[in-house]
Amino acid sequence: MMLFVPRLLYSSNGHSIPWTSEIRYLGVYLVKFRTIKCSPDAAKRGFYRAFNSIFGQNGHIASEEVILQLVSTKYITILLYGLEVLPIRQLQLRSLDFMINRLFMKLFKTNDIRLVHLCQDLFHFHLPSELLQQRSKNSWIK
Repeated sequence: MMLFVPRLLYSSNGHSIPWTSEIRYLGVYLVKFRTIKCSPDAAKRGFYRAFNSIFGQNGHIASEEVILQLVSTKYITILLYGLEVLPIRQLQLRSLDFMINRLFMKLFKTNDIRLVHLCQDLFHFHLPSELLQQRSKNSWIK
């Protein structure tokens, strides 16, 4: 059986360029696939880090409205940065929506998804899948 060994690439000054399955370009992580795909994993880590730092310090003091306003204005941009440009898989979209649903569960201390959806409607909070659909439509119009 013959193994496929990729040929090495070299830069103009003779240094070898390593093969990788993921690359960061302008803050967006692109992953190796049949076509170019985005990876939201780094954005998810940044979102969790930012939310947990604020919620850990102010979660018991600030009201739910204040925390959700911070999330919608500051942290959703961290989560969705650059994802509207390239196609994203449905599994990844569901993962982003799950993050927001878990955030609501943590904030309102419930595990009932119907109550979470009701709170999202009452606070006019859109899921990332809806926001990405709207953003990608707006980017193509521009």
